[in-house]
Amino acid sequence: MDLHALLIEPFADNAFMRRALVAGLALSFTSAPLGVLLVLRRLALLGDALAHGILPGVALGFMLAGGGSVLAMSFGGLAAGLGVALAAGVLARASAIGEDAGLAGAYLTALALGVAMVSASGGRGGDLAHLLFGSVLAVDDTALLVIVGAAGLCLLVLAAGWRGFVLEAFDPGFMAATGSRPGRWQAAFLGLVVLNLVAACQAVGTLMAVGLMLLPALAGHFWAAGLAGIVRAATAVAALSVLAGLLVSFHLDVPSGPAIVLVAAAIWAASMLAGPHGSLLARRRTLRAGQAGLRGG
Repeated sequence: MDLHALLIEPFADNAFMRRALVAGLALSFTSAPLGVLLVLRRLALLGDALAHGILPGVALGFMLAGGGSVLAMSFGGLAAGLGVALAAGVLARASAIGEDAGLAGAYLTALALGVAMVSASGGRGGDLAHLLFGSVLAVDDTALLVIVGAAGLCLLVLAAGWRGFVLEAFDPGFMAATGSRPGRWQAAFLGLVVLNLVAACQAVGTLMAVGLMLLPALAGHFWAAGLAGIVRAATAVAALSVLAGLLVSFHLDVPSGPAIVLVAAAIWAASMLAGPHGSLLARRRTLRAGQAGLRGG
C-alpha cells in the first residue's frame, strides 16, 4: 500500500471520513485550550468527571427521541453535565465536604444512572456504543453542524474572555480584590468544558471525549514554555491526533474514539520522553551541562 492509498484515499473517497476530519479539527481548536486551562487549575480530573456526568442526559435524549436525534442527545448531555457541576458546587457549600468530594459523589451518581439507562435501552444499546466510544460513521451532516457550531461558540467565548479565564486560573484572589467575580468566570469556564465535551462525544465518544482535551494539553507543556506556546503546541497535537486516529480507525476497523485518544497518548509519552522543555532527555541534558560546568570550574 503506497502513501496515497494510506493517507489520502480514505478522505478523498469517503464523505464520512471528511466529515469526521472537519469535526475533529474543529474540536481541536477548543479542546486543547480548555485542557491547558484545566491543567493550570490542577483540575484535570474535573474534565473526566464531567465527561462521565453527561452520560445520563445523552441516554435520556436517546431514549426519548427514539435513538435518532443528535440534538436531543446533545441537549440532554449539556443539561446533565451542567447539573453535575452545579450539584457539586451546591454540595460543597452546603455541607462540610470539599468541592472535589462533592464532584465525585455527583458524577458517580450520574455515571451509575447513565449506565442503568443505557442497559434499559435494550437492543438499542448497540447504537449508543457509538456515543460511548465514538465512530466516524456517527458523524453525519446533523452531527457535523452540532459539533462545528458548538466548537465555534466555545472558540468565540474563549477568545472574548481569554484574559479573564487565565487570570481566574492563576490568581482568583487578585481578581476578587479588583472587583471582579471569579465565581462567574469559573461557572462560565465549566459551561464551556461541558459544551465542548457534549460536542466531542459525537465524534470520539462520551467516555473518550476528555482524552482529546487533556492529553494534548499535557503534551503541549513539553514543547513550549509560555502559555501561548503551550496552547499552540497542544492544539497542534490535538489536530495531529485526530488525523492519525481517524486513519488508524479506518484502516484497522477500530472505534474512532479510542484510536484518537491512543494516538494522543502516544504523542504525550514521546513528548514526556524527548520534548525540548522539561522532558526526561531535556532534564538529563541540563544535568550533564551543569556537571560539566562544575568540572570545568
